[in-house]
Amino acid sequence: MRNCVLIPLVVCALLPAAAWSQLTPPYCTQWGSEGTEPGQFHYPQSVEVDASGNVYVADTWNHRIQKFTSGGGYITQWGSEGTGQGQFEFPEGVEVDASGNVYITDCYNHRIQKFTSSGEYITQWGSQGTGQGQFYYPCGVAVDASGNVYVGDTWNHRIQKFTNSGGYVTQWGSEGGEPGQFNGPYGVEVDASGNVYVADAGNCRIQKFASGGEYITQWGSEGGEPGQFNHPRGVAVDASGNVYVADTYNYCIQKFTSSGEYITQWGSWGGEPGQFEYPVDVGVDASGNIYVADQDNYRIQVFCYGPTAVQNTTWGRIKSMFR
Repeated sequence: MRNCVLIPLVVCALLPAAAWSQLTPPYCTQWGSEGTEPGQFHYPQSVEVDASGNVYVADTWNHRIQKFTSGGGYITQWGSEGTGQGQFEFPEGVEVDASGNVYITDCYNHRIQKFTSSGEYITQWGSQGTGQGQFYYPCGVAVDASGNVYVGDTWNHRIQKFTNSGGYVTQWGSEGGEPGQFNGPYGVEVDASGNVYVADAGNCRIQKFASGGEYITQWGSEGGEPGQFNHPRGVAVDASGNVYVADTYNYCIQKFTSSGEYITQWGSWGGEPGQFEYPVDVGVDASGNIYVADQDNYRIQVFCYGPTAVQNTTWGRIKSMFR
């Protein structure tokens, strides 16, 4: 298995100051610190925003899901370590459908679990294996407007598609570096037209497909320049079709058009506002505010566009960049 090389202390390439001010969203708020209390995290891996602006976080090493307001106000949580219904072994991905149902990739239990918006268990599907409807450490999950569920079946190097109750529909992908192949696909996202974007982490690229798995395009290569990636983990699409990528080992967020044309990026290694220690996922709300799961800083950071931006305040402590 080939993994992208970890380049320490890579800083995202700089644009002229005027261009940055026009294109990059300003830092607005953050919340979280290391711990097990409500509102604290232990390596958060995924962030998702529902239609009402509520924020769901896969608090992976605490084996739970936490729910917040858009400004970081704690609402509720559910889950504990285990294999039973509503329990998790390292939940990696979180997605919310149009009805408010929450889908979780329960990674080490090799399954998908589905809940109401308040955490009541609904159903689950999957087991360890390579067959249809089985998984091998699934990470990413996305739901389209029709309720179809797409799963990044990471170490089976494929995408699987299901109905919203877990009925198998189709799959695509195999291990490799050619178009339509994957090397550890992590994040999955679906746009308003039903196109599927996959963060093909080990191949350091984004791939785009039709809803049935037909290959459309790809962009990215290994490196630290604009439009290049180093183990991208998360992907999100806003209402205008812009694509945001959590470029994890380059410590930044990159933004593209729906066809992969580079727009801008922000971030560098560190623990200050606007810096990251392994940004692993990104989510966008209806107003265009951008939420980042900043894994090793044990926090969620929010970057805001426009007059509807969330209030500029700080929640929790900022973790030092030195460990």
